[in-house]
Amino acid sequence: MKEDRTIITFGSDDPEVSVKNNFTMDVDIPAPVPKPVEKAPSVDKKKVAPAQPRKPREPQYVTRNFLLVCMLITMLISPALGAGIGLAFNHSDSDTQTTHDKNLSESDLSAATGSELTISEINDMNEDAVVEIVVSGTTRGMFGQLEMTQGAGSGVIVNKNGFIVTNYHVIDGANKVQVTLHNGDSYKASIVGGDYDNDIAVLKINAKDLKVAKIGDSSKVDVGDLAVAIGNPLGQLGGTCTQGIISALDRRLTIDDRTLTLLQTDSAINPGNSGGGLFNGKGELIGIVESKSSGTGIEGLGFAIPINTVKSEINDLIENGKVSGKPSIGITVCDVSKDNAQYYNLEQAGVYITEVTGDNAKKAGFKPEDRIISINGKDVESASDLVQRVRSCKVGDIVTVKISRDGQEIDIKTELEESVETAE
Repeated sequence: MKEDRTIITFGSDDPEVSVKNNFTMDVDIPAPVPKPVEKAPSVDKKKVAPAQPRKPREPQYVTRNFLLVCMLITMLISPALGAGIGLAFNHSDSDTQTTHDKNLSESDLSAATGSELTISEINDMNEDAVVEIVVSGTTRGMFGQLEMTQGAGSGVIVNKNGFIVTNYHVIDGANKVQVTLHNGDSYKASIVGGDYDNDIAVLKINAKDLKVAKIGDSSKVDVGDLAVAIGNPLGQLGGTCTQGIISALDRRLTIDDRTLTLLQTDSAINPGNSGGGLFNGKGELIGIVESKSSGTGIEGLGFAIPINTVKSEINDLIENGKVSGKPSIGITVCDVSKDNAQYYNLEQAGVYITEVTGDNAKKAGFKPEDRIISINGKDVESASDLVQRVRSCKVGDIVTVKISRDGQEIDIKTELEESVETAE
C-alpha cells in the first residue's frame, strides 16, 4: 500500500515564539481509507464565532500559616471525634453485655444447675427460717475441776410454733441453749430430744407464727444441682448465705463414731454452720448441714444429712420427744485402740461395752468390758459397725451377740428394745 510521508512540527502555534523551541519529526503515515463523502450542511460563517484560545489556569497557593492552623485544628478534633465514635460503640457493647449478664443470672443459672430461683430469691425465702444457736455447759478439766464450755451452731425452723432442728453434736452436753432469730429476737430454748446415731436434735422456743422452711425431697437431688447453704459460720456471722452445687450423693463417712450417709457440696461451710440448712434451686430444704472436711490443701468439701433420712425422726421428736421404733441392744460401747487396750489391761483392741442401760440387756447378762466380736454372725470391727447392724433390725427382734469375756467367747441372745435416747 502506498504510504504518504508527513512532517509534524511540535511546538507553539504562535508565530512569534522562537523557532528554537520547536522540533519536527518525519514519519510515515498510512494513507486513510476513503470514506463516502457526505455533503456537509451549509454553515453561515458570519454567525460562527471564532474560537478563542484557552487561557492557562493560574496556580493557587496557600500560606504556611494557614497550613499550620489547619493541622492544629485537625489535631484537636481527631481525638474528640475518635472518642465519640468509641463511646458510641462501647455504649452499644455495654448494652449488649448488660443484656448478656441478665440472661446469665436468669436463664443460664437454670440451664447450669436446674435452679428455678436466683440465689437471692432462695435466700429471701429462707433467711428468716434459719437461726443462730449458742450453747454453754460444764465439763471437768484435767485435774477434776469444773470448767465452763461454750459453743455455737445453726438451726432450721420446721414448725411455726417454735420447733427447731439442729445437729445433736451442737447441743450435746449443753446446760443452756440460746436461739437468736434473723430479726434479732433472742429466746431461751429447751431440748426436746435427739438421735445421737443420726446426729439430729430438736429444740423448742416460746414463739408463734414463725417462718418455716419448706421441706424438699432429697431423693430427687442430682450431682450438679444448685446447693445454697444458710447458717451461722464461726458462731458470729448469722444469716450467711453461700452457694455451690451438689458434688456427690451417698457419701458414707464416720464422724465421732457415727457412720452417716451424706450429701456432699462445695458450698462454703465453716464451724458454726452445723445444723443449718442446705436448700435446692426451688428454695426447699434438702439437707441439714453436718460438717466440713478441713486440713492443709482441703477446700470445698462440705456435707449435709439428707432431709429424707431424718424427716420421720424429726416428726417423732416433735410429737413424742424421742425417736419411736428405733431398735437398741441397751448397751453403750466404744472403740479401744491397741495402745489403750494395753493401758487399761484389756485383752486386745476392739469394741468394748462401757455401760449396760437396757432392761433386756441386763437380763441377757451383758457386762462392762465385754468385747463384742459379732452380731448375728456378722463381724463387728467398730462401734459404727454395731450401730449399722442394729439399725437393720426392728424392735422386738431376737439377736445373737458373740462376746469375749476373760478370753472366753460367749454367745448371748437378747431382744432388741426401743431406744429411749434423748439429748437432755
